[in-house]
Amino acid sequence: MQALDGITLRHADEALLVLDKPAGLLSVPGRGPDKQDCLSARVQRHFADALIVHRLDMATSGLLLMARGAAMQRELSIAFANRMVHKRYVAVVDGHLEPPADTWQVIELPILLDWPRRPLHIIDPRGKPSLTRWRVLAHEADAAGLPQTRLELEPVTGRSHQLRVHLQALGHAIVGDALYASAEVQARSPRLLLHASAVALQHPLTGLPLQLSSPPPF
Repeated sequence: MQALDGITLRHADEALLVLDKPAGLLSVPGRGPDKQDCLSARVQRHFADALIVHRLDMATSGLLLMARGAAMQRELSIAFANRMVHKRYVAVVDGHLEPPADTWQVIELPILLDWPRRPLHIIDPRGKPSLTRWRVLAHEADAAGLPQTRLELEPVTGRSHQLRVHLQALGHAIVGDALYASAEVQARSPRLLLHASAVALQHPLTGLPLQLSSPPPF
C-alpha cells in the first residue's frame, strides 16, 4: 500500500481511487486559509484528475472514494445516489447495547440541520428520511471500566452526521464525539471512535465487484 502525504492508498486504477483518511483531516477544503489542508488537496498532488465523490466528517477515519476525471465522477455520483455503493463502519459507543451478535437492528429517524447551531443536526419530523442498520460486535469497557459497545453500522441513506445523530438518539453516543456526546463520554477518547471500515461496489469500467476493507485503528 502506498502512502500519499499521510494518507494510505488502498486501491488505484484508471477509474477510481480508494483512500484511507486519518481522523482529524478534512475531506475537502474548508473556509479560511487555515482549512486548506485536506485529503483532496493532498491526493491531487499525486493524481491531478482525482475528484471527490463523497465525504467523511473530519473526525471520522477510514475508506473514501475519489473518481479519476469528471465523467467518472458523474458515474460514481449516480451509483451513490442509487445506493449501489455499500459502506460499513465500526464505532464504539457509550453503554452496553443488548441485541445479540449478528442480529441487525434498524434506526429510522428523520434528520434536520439545526440551523441556529449548525453544523449540528437533530432528529425532527421535518427532516430528511434517514435509515441506519446496526449490529453488536462486542461488549467492552474503557480504561476506567465503564461499559462500551463495539458496533458495525451500515448507513442506508447518507445524511450529514447520520451515524452520530442516530446513535445519540438511541441513547448511546459515540465515544469521543465532540458534537453529540456528553462531556464525560467525549473525554474518554482523544478522537471520535468511528471508522469507515468497508466499501463495496460494482467497478464502473469492468463491471466486476470491488470490495475493500480497513481495520479500525481503535
